[in-house]
Amino acid sequence: MLRKPSFENPFRALADHMPQVRGFAFATLLPLPLLALGAVFGGVWAWAALGYIAVLILALDALIARAAPDAPEGVEFPAANRLSVALAVAHFGALALAVFALSGGTGLTWGSWIAVFLGFGMFFGQVSNSNAHELIHRADRGLFVLGMWVYISLLFGHHTSAHRLVHHRFVATPDDPNSAALGEGFWAFAPRAWLGSFIAGYEMEAQRADQRRGGGLRRPLRRVNPYWLYLAGGIGFLVLAGAVFGGGGVLVYLLLCAYAQMQLLLSDYVQHYGLERRALAFDRYEPVGPAHSWDAPHPASSLWMLNAPRHSDHHAHPAREYPALRLGPVTPDRPILPRSLPTMAALALVPPLWRRVMDRRVARLQKARPAPLTP
Repeated sequence: MLRKPSFENPFRALADHMPQVRGFAFATLLPLPLLALGAVFGGVWAWAALGYIAVLILALDALIARAAPDAPEGVEFPAANRLSVALAVAHFGALALAVFALSGGTGLTWGSWIAVFLGFGMFFGQVSNSNAHELIHRADRGLFVLGMWVYISLLFGHHTSAHRLVHHRFVATPDDPNSAALGEGFWAFAPRAWLGSFIAGYEMEAQRADQRRGGGLRRPLRRVNPYWLYLAGGIGFLVLAGAVFGGGGVLVYLLLCAYAQMQLLLSDYVQHYGLERRALAFDRYEPVGPAHSWDAPHPASSLWMLNAPRHSDHHAHPAREYPALRLGPVTPDRPILPRSLPTMAALALVPPLWRRVMDRRVARLQKARPAPLTP
């Protein structure tokens, strides 16, 4: 019997299993009609969409002020991947609509233009990124490729390789470009992390390609470094934007991609700032654990970002589906952000304020940590 494709009729299939992902679906899908109406009509619709994303979610975090309970161990979520597919499909439509509207297709006023740009940019940077991140960790090849193309559409295809092959292996060590050192400001971190992860990911893929050739594999496509696809795909999206929406469309597309990429880098910066795995021997470090990621218990932004703020459990279990990610006990000896992940990302844009809030917390955690056991 042929296996049913992983992303057949995603929106219809999602409805069949809605109870298990209702909170995530509500939080992530609700702003899409508002964004679409804002893109077409501007005005109150544009500001309503931005208000949902930038104000309501943070207000709910503050009002609820209680983490959602962890899912029981072993529970499966058959609708989790279906929601991810639905969000990925919606991403491509939203990206086309955003470029069309922001390049003048719907006659937005300047005020509406700003609201639409920020609203769509936050959706791409916080939801599309979190969703693509989920998909590239799936064993199903179709889901993986879908997540890869979401990243390619944001001109960030290399993250598909760099995140899995570099960040997860070297997190919280000097060998990970996406782990920020104590005292490093975001504006110094961002270009270093972007370029460093691009190069490190390429080197890891080149090494893997060499190993495949040496192993005598006969599938030529498996020998090609996927960076060629990332680059060709990105160029293809740029050409498509120019052909359909003109020069203005290319400029808007580049601005949206840059804004989305900045938010992805902000997430990496915030979630690992100042945390270090201790060296056990030359080129060896202690195992990755809860002490090496900043978690956030805030419920609304966790739904909005598909539980991305439960970051330490993701590093412990990269293949675990987002509804199953666990926060565990919030104890004083764990790195827990004082505010939600989006709030702390905004604070990181002002390095002096960020350091005033975070550096003393890092120092307190480092002082409290016991020395690692050496072999």
